[in-house]
Amino acid sequence: MGAGTHSISWPLIGRDDELAASLSALTDRSTKALILAGPAGAGKTRLAEECLALAARQGFSVRQATASAAAKAVPLGAVAHLLPPGMDFSNPVRGFAAAAASLRSGGNCWIIMVDDLHLIDATSIVLLRQLMDAGIVKVLGTLRTGEPLCETLHSLLRGDSAQRIDIDAFDFSGTERVLRGALGAPVGRRTTQDLFNASGGNPLYLREIVYGAIETGALRKQGELWELADGRLPTTRRLAEVITARLSHVKEDERHVLNRIAVCGAQSVSELCQKVSPEVIDGLESAALIEVAEERQRVTVRLAHPLYGETLREALSTAERNALMAEEADRIESHGARRRDDALRIASYRLAATGTADPRLLLDAARLASHSNDYPRVLALLKALPDDHLSVDAQVLMGDALFQMGHWTTAEGMLSAAGAAAQGDEEVLAVTMTRVENLLGRAPLSAALEANMEALSAVTSTVGWYTLTVNEGYILISKGNVTEGLQRLEILEDDVQRARYVTPWLRGVLTKALGLSLVGHTRLSAVWAQRGYDAYVDLTQEVLAPDAAAQKLPWVLALCEGGMMARAAREGEAAYDQLSEFSSVARMWMSVLVARTQWLAGHVPLARHWYAEAIALARKVENTIILRPALSGLAACAAVQGDIAAAESSLDEFYALPEIAGFLSEGELQEGRAWLEVARGNLTEARELLAGGAASARATGHVTAESLLLADIARLGAPQDVVQRLTELAEEGDGALLPARAELATALAASDAQRLRTVALQCEEIGADLLAAEAYSASAEVLRRAGEPRAATDAENRAAACLARCGDVRTPLTARSIAPAPLTEREREIAAAAASGASSKSIAAELHLSVRTVNNHLHRAYAKLGVSDRRSLAGVFEAER
Repeated sequence: MGAGTHSISWPLIGRDDELAASLSALTDRSTKALILAGPAGAGKTRLAEECLALAARQGFSVRQATASAAAKAVPLGAVAHLLPPGMDFSNPVRGFAAAAASLRSGGNCWIIMVDDLHLIDATSIVLLRQLMDAGIVKVLGTLRTGEPLCETLHSLLRGDSAQRIDIDAFDFSGTERVLRGALGAPVGRRTTQDLFNASGGNPLYLREIVYGAIETGALRKQGELWELADGRLPTTRRLAEVITARLSHVKEDERHVLNRIAVCGAQSVSELCQKVSPEVIDGLESAALIEVAEERQRVTVRLAHPLYGETLREALSTAERNALMAEEADRIESHGARRRDDALRIASYRLAATGTADPRLLLDAARLASHSNDYPRVLALLKALPDDHLSVDAQVLMGDALFQMGHWTTAEGMLSAAGAAAQGDEEVLAVTMTRVENLLGRAPLSAALEANMEALSAVTSTVGWYTLTVNEGYILISKGNVTEGLQRLEILEDDVQRARYVTPWLRGVLTKALGLSLVGHTRLSAVWAQRGYDAYVDLTQEVLAPDAAAQKLPWVLALCEGGMMARAAREGEAAYDQLSEFSSVARMWMSVLVARTQWLAGHVPLARHWYAEAIALARKVENTIILRPALSGLAACAAVQGDIAAAESSLDEFYALPEIAGFLSEGELQEGRAWLEVARGNLTEARELLAGGAASARATGHVTAESLLLADIARLGAPQDVVQRLTELAEEGDGALLPARAELATALAASDAQRLRTVALQCEEIGADLLAAEAYSASAEVLRRAGEPRAATDAENRAAACLARCGDVRTPLTARSIAPAPLTEREREIAAAAASGASSKSIAAELHLSVRTVNNHLHRAYAKLGVSDRRSLAGVFEAER
């Protein structure tokens, strides 16, 4: 193990179900053999060893054996060390009997673990079979899938007494759990995806990639998350040796197929069969080196594991790789280059193989790469253009790629030059739309508006006026001027079929849907968001630049503000994963909106993770407009978790950034500082910060942000100051969140226990668990003062249940409630029986107690749980399940 890896403990995480199933099967009386089967590196041996250790702790006698190709040539070679020395097997019957007697003398049943069971010799199999039949031995074996098994081994594995558990590769969530357990902190979602893709979910490959990445510094903790630096994933020598050994036995014609796939990607089976026999393809598939799949009307083959490609490419010389790429480009051209991405493939292969390509082909390929959001490839293709072919179209493509990758200043220079050379409305619009995007990220509102106005004075067509008017609305809302922006977007048609100009319509629809959510019209926002998404999916990709999933941004915001928080989080996470790695701006905003949704739900650890995700992405491209809400949000999360140092660190970075506004209210960005003051005990200062933020939100028309900030003031001890305005805001908007906040403030101001309970139930229903916990806690406090301890305890229990979904958080309202005393073991036993319908008499008979004792325990349980009868008791236990 290299430097930096000695402190990492690679845990048996993600195999909990398999481990439990293995131990259960192994210790079952009827089981004589348990086989853990899976591909190389799947973690079979590690799982078997853990299972063996657990069995030993349960009293079984355990031993280990390892089969191997060398030991297979020697009878009993795998298990000889388990037998008494000098045992004579010249007479198999006497020898087997002596072995059985020796093992039986130990008293307990033996469990013998045999690693790589497919390599065991036949004599060892016969001995194990007889020992199993005699009830002296259980066999715990590992078996590599795809390996041929002899008939003798088949006999060991046949019958009801032999069980098999297949160990599959990790899925994405399993990979995520393993990485967090091994590294001791959350791992960025993109990094997890990269590691999952590179390892294919294979535990051995995953571990070696992580070790290699840490040793080289490619994987390191940045802020709250472990993140990979961009570029190639390093591996370890051990992993290289494992993969090389896996590929070492392929024949020359098989290696030719593998090399072609490794260099040029998936290949058509029919075209490969023109060069090699179908048996070659079948052999590679049987050896699990390739996978055959149907793609539309085409059957293709690809490598079975991504790391095979790395090893195969490294083994080729530059000349060999170039020859394969040139041959592939010739082949595609000879077939007419009819597929949509053929121009991109040909240009990429020609450029890589020869350093040049036809300029028209390069430009066509760059357009295709841009539609796929592959901005590094866009730059690589366009940089190969001769200077006299760097048209306005090419400059716009390059400027957009530079902007998406965070090279703001260079992008502005390129786009300014393109603007000066632009001729005609089409070129002016193309330059302006992209230039405005770039200016929005780093420049004040005036700069983006000025660029748009310059273009408006230059165009002469109706399409030009329409596009730039929509673009002005987009600029205003993107910079937080919601009311004005929505006024500009009133020209949008309500259906793409009636839209005069599709591309600006799509941008306008996305922006309008965002704006409607921000002013509280969440139902109408959802309608517009769905229109935009449906239109995008139905239209051809050539008219569009961003990912389809980017159109989900307003949908997620509308669901959240509408009070459907769980659904908003699910939709947001799914859209985030769909967004291309290079869809940087849309992906960052989606991360912020998922984080914000979890914050409003009160699920603070999840919110903190998603804010950290957005920060990591935004730092890579120095996107201030996204860094600011993400840093403020993370500070708020850390503060309510009591992590004052992390909150202060986030706010230090926040205040060091230039004040560049985004579509979220500037007032809402006071949340981080306000909750830090709460954590410090400065409630008055916190309320003043929130009041200032609410005034700012009101000035720009951010109804939902104003409601959020005023509700926080109510939660921090001054509900009477905000009740009236929150009630007015609830009437301005729709959805469930605005009225819930207004009702919470009203109930707090009135100290009305019943209203607090009602609003708590309302908050639970919409998924606002922290607000629900606070309402229950406040209700409990009122009830205790009123001398109703049992009802107060019930409210406290409900508050605790809500808080359990929020993580380790504490706010002033939840801190007031007294944690109810837990049930004793006997109280829980009796209460559970009563909840299931048993009478006190039957419980007393079952437990050998008096009826009076049962009733005393039952009444204490009632008091602790805040209930008064068995029906309510049953509800408590049902909720626990």
